[in-house]
Amino acid sequence: MRLKDKVCIITGSARGIGHATALKFAREGARVVVCDLDRKGVDAVVAEIENGGGEAIGFVVNVVDKASIAAMVKGVMARYGRIDTLVNNAGIVEDSQFRKMSDEQFDRVIDVNLKGTYNCTRAVVDVMLAQTSGVILNASSVVGLYGNFGQTNYAASKFGVIGMAKTWARELGRKGIRANAVCPGFVETPILKSIPEKVMRALIERVPLGRLAKPEEIANTYAFLASDEASYINGAVIEVGGGATI
Repeated sequence: MRLKDKVCIITGSARGIGHATALKFAREGARVVVCDLDRKGVDAVVAEIENGGGEAIGFVVNVVDKASIAAMVKGVMARYGRIDTLVNNAGIVEDSQFRKMSDEQFDRVIDVNLKGTYNCTRAVVDVMLAQTSGVILNASSVVGLYGNFGQTNYAASKFGVIGMAKTWARELGRKGIRANAVCPGFVETPILKSIPEKVMRALIERVPLGRLAKPEEIANTYAFLASDEASYINGAVIEVGGGATI
């Protein structure tokens, strides 16, 4: 098991890619910290991991609320005394063409996707520095590589977390901390339900593999990057998009 006994925090892990990542990490032997706004969802994922023989604890965390993040980190340290991996997975979409996008739509996406990534990483970095080890994984997107129609706010946030990962890789690498960004393509998750069927068909046609990704395929990438097998990968931007940017 490539993540045996590693303490791994995954934000937004009650559903979608975060849920798949939590299950994958547990199967790899990690002590999983399930974080999400949805208490019932958190409890369900913790129970699912435990029923499968894994170890997990859960916290209700709002990534724009520093107090809830601090309470989670305090609880993790009280339980385990260390933090090995942070997966900054929590994110939202509020799509609109630029000329129709409200300031509130822009601000909400930036607050969760970009500022939330900053908030969570800031809350764990001192722990990792004291350990002289740690892995920070930021959820970007192929949209963070080429932009996308109707997603000014989302694209800005996903470009931003790539910049953060690269900066942290430079600043923290010599301290034993690796930082990388993962750029999923379009994935079979509930977040895509808002996209019209005609638009979805067009998106799939752009992918050389001819299909959407499964959440488990993104989770597999996170698990590799969190493991010691990726010990020399730092500041990387890994596209998991089926070739969508070709």
